[in-house]
Amino acid sequence: MTRRSRFVRPFASALALVLAATAPLAAQASDSIATVSGAGVVDAIDRFFGAAIVEPLTAVFFYDVISWDNNSDPNLQLPVVVLWLVLGSVYLTFRMGFINLRAFKHAINVTRGRYSNPSDLGEVSHFQALTTALSATVGLGNIAGVAIAVSIGGPGATFWMIIAGLIGMSAKFAECTLGQKYRQVRSDGHVMGGAMYYLSNGLKELNLGGLGKVLAVLFAVLCIGGSLGGGNTFQVSQSLNALQESMPILVTYPWIYGLVMATLVGVVIIGGIKRIAEVADKIVPTMVGVYVTAALYILFDNYSLIPTAFGAIIEGAFAPPALYGGFIGVLVQGFRRAAFSNEAGTGSAAIAHSAARTPYPVREGIVALLEPFIDTVVVCTMTALVIVITGAYNNPENAALIAGNQGAALTSRAFGQHISWFPLVLSGCVLLFAFSTMISWSYYGERCWTYLVGDGKSRIFQFVFVLFTFLGSIVSATNILNFGDLMILGMAFPNLVGVLLLSGKVKSDLDAYWAKYKNNEFPVYK
Repeated sequence: MTRRSRFVRPFASALALVLAATAPLAAQASDSIATVSGAGVVDAIDRFFGAAIVEPLTAVFFYDVISWDNNSDPNLQLPVVVLWLVLGSVYLTFRMGFINLRAFKHAINVTRGRYSNPSDLGEVSHFQALTTALSATVGLGNIAGVAIAVSIGGPGATFWMIIAGLIGMSAKFAECTLGQKYRQVRSDGHVMGGAMYYLSNGLKELNLGGLGKVLAVLFAVLCIGGSLGGGNTFQVSQSLNALQESMPILVTYPWIYGLVMATLVGVVIIGGIKRIAEVADKIVPTMVGVYVTAALYILFDNYSLIPTAFGAIIEGAFAPPALYGGFIGVLVQGFRRAAFSNEAGTGSAAIAHSAARTPYPVREGIVALLEPFIDTVVVCTMTALVIVITGAYNNPENAALIAGNQGAALTSRAFGQHISWFPLVLSGCVLLFAFSTMISWSYYGERCWTYLVGDGKSRIFQFVFVLFTFLGSIVSATNILNFGDLMILGMAFPNLVGVLLLSGKVKSDLDAYWAKYKNNEFPVYK
């Protein structure tokens, strides 16, 4: 049996099971499309998308682990994937000796290039790897996702987003260290790395090769879905909602935006990781700087309201015992949106960081732990504070946006209350946020695709990715939001199993590296 067939057969088997399970729903969806009268093609596509894909997968990945009465208020739910991410991140934080805190300064110095030797093996620098990964996380999850979390869970969701970001730093460190440790460098210099490789090769070292292959294939399938959903169509849909606030023509002709974005994305992703990194290391600092500056302006202009906003956040995070269900709901919303935003524990960023030039896998893991801090603790908190201070999350005028999960448009309204012209600037930021996220996720999906079917088939995936970019402009925000959550959060299941099993190897490498660092054994470069 060839190497490729060993991976394709489990993939085919898994796909057959999914198709068999969803066939009845798919048939119902097809029937509904056939009987549509007066509805457009857009509605037909949206109905099929929701009925055939989103609903059956939701039943699996968002299975409620606690049997509460979900038919009465409050609606008490604790999805298994959220619990899994929380427990995994907490364990890794303690297992790695709070590396998220003690390595913070060193992470900044490494990213600045103080320990970077240009001759080290790899394709991109530490900074480029960080910005590439950040471009996939610092995006509409920060603008749209935070608004959705606060509108559903209230201000208290912000507190749990911050906590999720802090403990997520440890999970990001562990998975990106493993991404470097088990990467493969091809003869032409191209790097192949990510969860697929440490799941298959790392677990093989623990005599768990069979489990490792199954987890690697499952991760690759989910990552491809995540790249097409949360990393692509969600970005198009949410950015389109924000742009429609200032460009009414897109309300009537949304497909124009999809066509433009599909063209721009296609031009960049053909160049591979080096082209993506070159674009990302210019876009990310600029867009984050503009966005955070505007948020700070609003906060300073309303500095007297900041203590009240933090009070609402703390009070909302710890609901009274009588509202225990509300407490669970707020916690779940905070962790769910934070996980979707910074992707800690899902294994996606390990693909980008595996390409960095470094002789020490732990060093790149330390760089990676900055991502959840920048993404969630800084940018998400800024967004949440603006939304809470402006009261946009409970303003009746925004009810339609909240009901439709149009988070980017809600954030635009919040900023526009204090900076009347900023929605135009935010439209540009939203466009850059979405674009940078999409090009990075195209790389993630393409690496997983080639892992499954071989290096020669990458153009097929790139074509499919561009097609989904266009579809993002014509399917509903709610279905796209749910599909993105399903795929990206679903990646945490196979990824964290491998990371937790391999955490002993990570801890051993970390202890050896940290001893050298404390003894000043690493050369420092200007």
